[in-house]
Amino acid sequence: MIGVYFSGTGNTKYCIEYMLNRLVGSGAAYAIERDEVSAALKCSDEIIFAYPVYYSNLPKIVREFIVSNAALWRGKKIFVMATMGLFSGDGAGCSARLFKKYGAEILGGLHLKMPDCIGDVKLLKKPLDENRKTILKAERKMDWAINRIKNAEYPKEGLNFFYRIAGVFGQRLYFSGKTKHYYTKIRTDERKCVKCGLCVSLCPMANIAIEDRVVYRDKCNMCYRCFANCPKQAITILGKQVYEQCKFENYMEE
Repeated sequence: MIGVYFSGTGNTKYCIEYMLNRLVGSGAAYAIERDEVSAALKCSDEIIFAYPVYYSNLPKIVREFIVSNAALWRGKKIFVMATMGLFSGDGAGCSARLFKKYGAEILGGLHLKMPDCIGDVKLLKKPLDENRKTILKAERKMDWAINRIKNAEYPKEGLNFFYRIAGVFGQRLYFSGKTKHYYTKIRTDERKCVKCGLCVSLCPMANIAIEDRVVYRDKCNMCYRCFANCPKQAITILGKQVYEQCKFENYMEE
């Protein structure tokens, strides 16, 4: 068993590593933007596939990864994990339907609520202790799922018709444009930016370049990785002010 995942600010990475460590001891987890992931998929028949849910839908980078590797999914057994800040509906089902289309067997699905990564919208921010409680609840839920998986009783969250209706009418019907196309309205405060290049190296879409100023190439996936790691808090994405740089490791610090 291997893990394949996309993670913007670390929530999903933590969850898939937690699951793998307790299911198989030290299973390898591969980020979808890394070159070695295709070779790993070819060598493994059982996969945990994990990603965050955006507006009750797949992040565009995740959808494109699944579609571009369509030939690799035939005959694979896949357990889908979807992380979310608020709500997903059929978060796991969004990828499961694609995997089934390409010949995979879906073992089950799991939804995990984690701290929201959108740090430039004040309404979505919560106190540190509340975010830590959210992580503890996610760990307990993963422990529950692990026990079921070990008994071959896979959770099926996000996979049936009723989950799909919840996803459609909960968010997807109203916000489909947010994930159908890449985002193009990132802002950099040039007064704060020191052109350190960290955002360039971290972007999974190679969307950022530094010329005489920071340049964005209209292919933002809204993962908030650049936002969360900017040392000068110079980047905003959906909002206009930095309220919190939401990296997973920040929640685990004492």
